Amino acid sequence: MKAMVLSQTAPLNERPDPLQCVEMATPEPAENELLIQVAACGVCHTELDEIEGRLTPPRLPVVLGHEVVGRVVECGANVTRFASGDRVGVGWIHHSSGTADENLSPQFAATGCDVNGGYAQFMTVPEDYAVAIPDSLSDTQAAPLMCAGAIGYRALRLTGLRDGEPLGLMGFGGSGHLVLPTAKHLYPNSPVYVFTRDESVQQFACELAADWAGGVDAVPPQPLQAIIDTTPAWKPVVESMKKLRPGGRLVINAIRKEDADKSELLKLSYHEHLWMEREIKSVANLTHRDIAEFLPLAAEIPLRPEVTLYPLEQANEALRNLRRGQIKGANVLAVS
Repeated sequence: MKAMVLSQTAPLNERPDPLQCVEMATPEPAENELLIQVAACGVCHTELDEIEGRLTPPRLPVVLGHEVVGRVVECGANVTRFASGDRVGVGWIHHSSGTADENLSPQFAATGCDVNGGYAQFMTVPEDYAVAIPDSLSDTQAAPLMCAGAIGYRALRLTGLRDGEPLGLMGFGGSGHLVLPTAKHLYPNSPVYVFTRDESVQQFACELAADWAGGVDAVPPQPLQAIIDTTPAWKPVVESMKKLRPGGRLVINAIRKEDADKSELLKLSYHEHLWMEREIKSVANLTHRDIAEFLPLAAEIPLRPEVTLYPLEQANEALRNLRRGQIKGANVLAVS
């Protein structure tokens, strides 16, 4: 099979083509696994963290990709939930403990990091961690929902938001543009304010029904009960805390933060940013339940991600454009 493989980590500006297109043996499913022919795989910022060494895979080479949609082509001997021909998705969670807090378990294994992922024509996954794709979603529409959408849904739940309370979205990329309509569906009376550097992205957010959009350091129309930060930088953390109501909560939806602007943390003031019981909470991975709950909700809303398609062989270009911020919505690899 054809696959795009990461063999070494380095900053993208030093190694702009970090993935090599190689021929690999098609994997064979274990007795509880599915063999999936990949149709589409979303491109996530976490892949940049892996490539640049902030989240180093435990072994190299590895096939990246954890926003996977495809069809079952072979089932292990003990598989009972799926059959050949079924359309399924795989997210960041490849397998874990199966407990309610499996996202925090030491048994957690990440797709495209701990095991080979979806930047390839085929991959395997335990049947308990595959999810059926609603018929109303195309392969390329469903792919970003497997991580950007599902982790955004988890972050939204972790805000503790109640309908009518104002919500902020710090950053508006692959996850943010899916959280906005999800929030509008679940909390119809809550205004949603978007913070992003790019004026064209601010306009895009307003087109998707944001109540207001401005720069990272802009002052929103009112203090916010909760903010979800999906950026890789530190300045948005400090700016977000400044915009919260007393008792408000910042939820940071990022596996890693980059070091380029870490000095911004020196501007953190206890009195201005943290006092009055303001909170910071991180999102750690996601559970199978998150994806299983979110996909039917996405079909009901309905969510239709804005996607830019690339052939599998152009994964490096998709990653470079993501790094440059040259993206509207989500990048998706069309694999087969």
